[in-house]
Amino acid sequence: MSEQLPPGTLPWLMDFGRWIARGPFSWAFRVRVSGRSNLPSTGPVVVVANHSSMVDGPVLLGALPRRVVFLIKQEMFRGAAGWGLRRIGQLAVRRGVPDREPLLAAQRVLRAGGVVGVFPEGTRGSGDVAQAQQGAAWLARSTGAVVVPVACRGTLRPPGSGRRFRPVVDVLVGAPFELPADKGRQALEKATEQVRDRLATLVAELDSRRSVSGEAG
Repeated sequence: MSEQLPPGTLPWLMDFGRWIARGPFSWAFRVRVSGRSNLPSTGPVVVVANHSSMVDGPVLLGALPRRVVFLIKQEMFRGAAGWGLRRIGQLAVRRGVPDREPLLAAQRVLRAGGVVGVFPEGTRGSGDVAQAQQGAAWLARSTGAVVVPVACRGTLRPPGSGRRFRPVVDVLVGAPFELPADKGRQALEKATEQVRDRLATLVAELDSRRSVSGEAG
């Protein structure tokens, strides 16, 4: 794994964090991953995932087969947790204000052949990909990276339900796709919609699979 990581990252600590996410952390869930081989083993990749709860990030960090630099809301980077997130290569993003620095840092990771993860809904919500932002499409188009949609379900406790014992969490990795390289704002908006549609379709597919198997949420 020779991908460039953001300055200040401790690669060994990032790998240790991924091990914790796959091992001790995941013991609280029954994580099922499908389509892991869809993530290219080399080259720049923008991973776009739906966001239902704070657990999604750690689950994906352990489930995906490559180191992933996630764009995470600034509020998570406080105290010791913030120090740890930076040391495992994660990037802080301020919501609601122009903030190009983390995008430029992510761009550098991609140009070096790494993987960047984006939750294009911008915030934790229903996980239904209701409103995609343009960051993921801009990163892919400006670096030539492929986009890989990833759906995650089961981390959000259904309303009115009690504490769950080792709930089933499903991760579905979709097929990679490329975005058109056309320039201009209209082309970027079109590419953003393509990202949103691919992710929404994958989430719907995972929901259908879980419904058949009797899982909810």
